[in-house]
Amino acid sequence: MRIRQDDQLAGVLVSRRYGHPMPETPTKHEVLTALTFGARVAEDEREELADYFVETDQWERVFSGRVDVIFGAKGAGKSAIYTSLMDRAASFASSRILLTTAEKPRGNTVFQGLVANPPTSEIEFVAIWKLYFLTLIGSTIVDKDMFGDDAQTVKDALFREGLLAGSDAPLASRFRMVWDWIRQTVARVAPQAELRVDPATQAPTVSFKISLEEPSVPERHDGVVSIDDLLSTANQALALNDSQVWILIDRLDVAFSESRELEANGIRALFKAYLDMNELDQISPKIFLRTDIWNEISAGGFREASHITKQLRIEWSSSSLLNLIVRRAVRAPHLTSYYSTSAANVLSSAWSQRSLFDGMVPEKVDVGRNPLTFEWILGRAQDGTKKPAPREVIHLLNEARDAQVRMVERGEQDPPGVELLSRAALREALSPVSSVRLEQTIYAEYPSEKPWIEALEGERTEQTTRTLATAWGVDEETARFRAQRLVDIGFLEARTAHGTPTYWVPFLYRPALGMRQGAA
Repeated sequence: MRIRQDDQLAGVLVSRRYGHPMPETPTKHEVLTALTFGARVAEDEREELADYFVETDQWERVFSGRVDVIFGAKGAGKSAIYTSLMDRAASFASSRILLTTAEKPRGNTVFQGLVANPPTSEIEFVAIWKLYFLTLIGSTIVDKDMFGDDAQTVKDALFREGLLAGSDAPLASRFRMVWDWIRQTVARVAPQAELRVDPATQAPTVSFKISLEEPSVPERHDGVVSIDDLLSTANQALALNDSQVWILIDRLDVAFSESRELEANGIRALFKAYLDMNELDQISPKIFLRTDIWNEISAGGFREASHITKQLRIEWSSSSLLNLIVRRAVRAPHLTSYYSTSAANVLSSAWSQRSLFDGMVPEKVDVGRNPLTFEWILGRAQDGTKKPAPREVIHLLNEARDAQVRMVERGEQDPPGVELLSRAALREALSPVSSVRLEQTIYAEYPSEKPWIEALEGERTEQTTRTLATAWGVDEETARFRAQRLVDIGFLEARTAHGTPTYWVPFLYRPALGMRQGAA
């Protein structure tokens, strides 16, 4: 990298790299023990997230309401956006945008009751989502003491059906009320409204009855309303009270993880409910969904997919990942003191960020015609999609930092010059990162594919359909099908060598499986 002599940070790094220490700086051990690259999961660092969350154009599109559906790979940062939205709830409320959540950030999913007793039809599943959203909006109307006939209609209808819960009611209880109501309604004869007398005025009033499907004209005349009717009425109530409601829906990969069929049905129904509600300008579901789950569902045939236009796909470039890493690192005062600079100086340009990172690590981990260390890290942190996610990059750097601290404490030689992380520490970090990714992502989410992957333990990293068929003890057609499935989930990368299709195991998974470099 070409060094600019007038750049203060570059001058410091050059002088330290070539053995000219700066006075009164922390020791490497002090810097390392204070250094952290943050937590891999946004929920584990909620308080710190605001300090280094980068409000990019992607964030601004979500913040401004131009995006309703946020797609991203596991670990790409969906939860970081979700958490940052919730942390700014007060700011949104000042703009008359009220945020509410449909799922808990941790623990058992709200929707776990559906696994044992799933809906029997698409109509039921769509109705579940709509009615659940309606109950969340109804609670908001009550909490904010909204006025008007429309607001009262929504409250009365939900109260009459036992669906109006207080704001402190657990989400799981709210959802259970909705699901119990749906099941009872399916088995019930046509709904009927109830005529009551207002005790104050002695005037007859109609107590609205909610219908799962669109009521007939006589039923409407008698006060029967559909869920869609009430959502429209709630939308009018919000408009009269100059308010919007955003319903945040995250953790869908956890919600139905025990059943792929239920997951596909549930998410399809969610998007159908979302599209049905598009005309409600005061109500906006905000859906956070993993890209691989969406790809699998849409590949199976989903006509409505083309109508989902207010979407965003979170993708990370190498420069944005570098910014994320450095922004987290410079929160440690010992680090900036060690390099005689400041966080503001480092973050002032992409060049300064790269200079700092290059100063912290060796030029290369693997010598010869191999990538520089930063690119080496990205290559080791990506799966078969060739798109590194922040989660694995952060995990690798934190593991390298921990390994380096252990080396220092054992009295091993410090990294040379200005470097904080040695080649040995970076290599040592690969194994735990690989094991966690394989066990907590691949095996946990795709258990049926686990035996196929385990059969490759100790094998070569480049395979063909024929060699895979041998490893699995199946015919080549079955091997081709399985290989494509492993490509789809990111365990394999499809390549072509000399006109022959081959399958390459990414560096991310090799250490955990003890695989050997080269072609089978």
